[in-house]
Amino acid sequence: MPEQPLTPVANENAAPRRHIAWPDSLYAGAAWLAAASVLIVIGAILFVLIQGALPALHKFGLGFISSDQWNPVTENFGARIPIYGTLVTSLLAMLIAVPVSFGIALFITELCPRWLKRPIGIAVELLAAIPSIIYGMWGLFVFAPLFADHVQPWITEHFGDLPIVGVMFSGPPLGIGLFTASLILAIMVIPFISAIMRDVFEATPRVLKESAYGLGSTTWEVVRHVVLPYTKVGVIGGVMVGLGRALGETMAVTFVIGNAHELSNSLFMPGNTISSTLANEFTEAVSPIYTSSLISLGLILFLISFIVLAVARVLLMRLQINEGHST
Repeated sequence: MPEQPLTPVANENAAPRRHIAWPDSLYAGAAWLAAASVLIVIGAILFVLIQGALPALHKFGLGFISSDQWNPVTENFGARIPIYGTLVTSLLAMLIAVPVSFGIALFITELCPRWLKRPIGIAVELLAAIPSIIYGMWGLFVFAPLFADHVQPWITEHFGDLPIVGVMFSGPPLGIGLFTASLILAIMVIPFISAIMRDVFEATPRVLKESAYGLGSTTWEVVRHVVLPYTKVGVIGGVMVGLGRALGETMAVTFVIGNAHELSNSLFMPGNTISSTLANEFTEAVSPIYTSSLISLGLILFLISFIVLAVARVLLMRLQINEGHST
């Protein structure tokens, strides 16, 4: 008899073949749409800002950035004073907030007793939840008078006569100004930066830290050579979150900066930021060129934030490349 051809026997335990993959396609499409929506929103915001700023840019040109004039009556506007105030207050706020936030995160994760970690963590989160206008009211009615009566006269007396830096601490004890706004901003961003640093520090594998301690490392050596290299991306991200908050803060700064279109070398004198200028004057802009000038300030603030984040990303990439070469 001729041999019969062998026929494959179906495996009853085999998993059924998937003939329809539309749920996966739907999920992938939704993920792509969610990712693309970020670029779409950023592009739409940039388009609206450019469109609204064109009249002022056509009239003043690049001189709008370097001019310190701001006169709604003669419709002569410049962005130099708000840009200066924004950069100075943000830089001072970060110089104060980053070391303090690092110390808070380091204490909570490495030095704090176990029973005290949760209360301090909750306190930090509560500070982050306080609205900015509350910080501004506290700064105007509580901090500014104390600063004007006790702190500012002492600083002016001891540092006002120093060469080069003395001019930054001169002026009458008003209590409000660029320095007060910087301190309020620092207090506001400390909870955000410290909370992020705390979380990324706690994400460091315990075996790495215990190994370093076992080799005789001190707490600072463990933080410097183990924790920080492992979490540098998260640390820089936390600093960038705080810087973004400082650059765009409006109400708290408006309360305590003085809102004066004056350019002064003293940190104790009133000034202005881009955000405070927009908050104070947008409802009073009655002419098209006035409104366009304010929108131009918003465009400049958008570009400043973008440039700062781009530079931070480039620096982080360089750090990663250098680390790869060193290893």
